[in-house]
Amino acid sequence: MNNTMNTDLLSLALGASLNLVVALVITRGIYAVRTPDRNYVFSFLAFNSLIYFVLAMLTSVELSIGVGFGLFAIFSVLRYRTEETPIREMTYLFVLIALPVINAVLTPNGAFGQLLLANGFVIVLLYVLEQGWGFTFQSRNRVTYERLDLIVPERRAELLADLRQRTGLPVQRVEIGRIDLLHDTAELTLFS
Repeated sequence: MNNTMNTDLLSLALGASLNLVVALVITRGIYAVRTPDRNYVFSFLAFNSLIYFVLAMLTSVELSIGVGFGLFAIFSVLRYRTEETPIREMTYLFVLIALPVINAVLTPNGAFGQLLLANGFVIVLLYVLEQGWGFTFQSRNRVTYERLDLIVPERRAELLADLRQRTGLPVQRVEIGRIDLLHDTAELTLFS
């Protein structure tokens, strides 16, 4: 019995260590490199670690894996009510919630090859996507613009030049939204 307990404890420690290393590689090595605002790193690592231990305990007491996925579903629909979470951060949160589910299920089964492959694949995929290999991304900014004389189609080049000069952004195109003739402004979406 003592040998079984030591084996279970070692398996839990190894699984938790691997899970934490993968979470740190993703948050510190991939996410935080491109994100100056690191407010979500705490949540990513806390959710990841907590979910791993909860699911590891669930699998160790022979509960149905459906309970684990139910818990996973609850966490995955969780939203912070104080502010809207950007889609990129929600994606990272989802990844860092899904990984401990995979890790907690595969670790006690001794499927270390599958475990390493799954974690490695996710790390490589996130890295490739963050590098933009094969993809072009445009940032989008909304501004309120007061020079209504430049929003006509004939003066599009002047509008783009004015926006580039005033914002310092490499504006490629612009979409004109709501026009407020009472206040002589227009809502523009800039793509750079």
